[in-house]
Amino acid sequence: MRSETLSTLPSGVRLAVSPLSWANDVLEDLGADIPVETCLDDAARAGYDGVELGRKLPRTKELLAPLLDSRKLSLASGWHSGRLAEGSVEEEMAAVAAHANLLRAMGSTVMVYGETAMMTPGAPLDAPMSQRQRLPGEDVAAYSARLTDFGTRLADAYGLTLAYHHHLMMVAETFDEISSIFDAAGPSVGLLLDTGHAAAAGFADTQLIERFGDRIVHIHLKDVRAPILDRIRARDLSFNDGVRSGMFTVPGDGSLDFAPLARFVRENGYRGWLVVEAEQDPAIVAPLPAVTAAFHHIFAQFSA
Repeated sequence: MRSETLSTLPSGVRLAVSPLSWANDVLEDLGADIPVETCLDDAARAGYDGVELGRKLPRTKELLAPLLDSRKLSLASGWHSGRLAEGSVEEEMAAVAAHANLLRAMGSTVMVYGETAMMTPGAPLDAPMSQRQRLPGEDVAAYSARLTDFGTRLADAYGLTLAYHHHLMMVAETFDEISSIFDAAGPSVGLLLDTGHAAAAGFADTQLIERFGDRIVHIHLKDVRAPILDRIRARDLSFNDGVRSGMFTVPGDGSLDFAPLARFVRENGYRGWLVVEAEQDPAIVAPLPAVTAAFHHIFAQFSA
């Protein structure tokens, strides 16, 4: 079923699922008892063509490749916690080496970059969302120049495209912040469009499509439950409070309309991965039924 179904997606578009539906990368009690084999078995059973890295997946090709190959899964990408908002490109190249080598060895062509410098001190994802640190406007040009240099070096050294992840509680959360960075950054900096983080930051993903559609190199598909998101924002709770409360869910189970993004993928030549992602408690939302329903929802809208 998988090969037949995925073959009807637009040419060059592949559908993956994040392990976050089974085990959270930050809140390690969520999914602590779920073996990585269950995650991968479920991903294959639901019909997906690939997965991203999660905290339970091994970090060597020798261990990871057999797990994925035996289930006919590819590695779509993996998150790198970057610190270019405070550090140098040389330091970042050293920090990313093992991760980038693994992605290259596994056949990945993009690397997810999340900016973790300048986050709220202590446990930033447990802090009220209003306490987010912001990149001073006068620092944007220099930061974007470092990103551009890093993206160029990443491509030259590893054949990987930098996929910059706009993200709640990080320096690129709002539409204006993302725009400022990408207006100043060179073409070596690709954009990861995340539907859930856009909505939770108060703007529509269509704004990024219209402004930076030609920079989009990777797409994370997650939905939001608007009433829960509104409550989290109104009470100024934390990102992790939102995750535990069910702020995010899989596509088709929340408030977002994926039709405009589907039209962009079908009509504007996007080539790359669509990654279903939902940071939620697997003890509350059973992963296999959720990601299976999301697979069919996305396939129905995104297929050619």
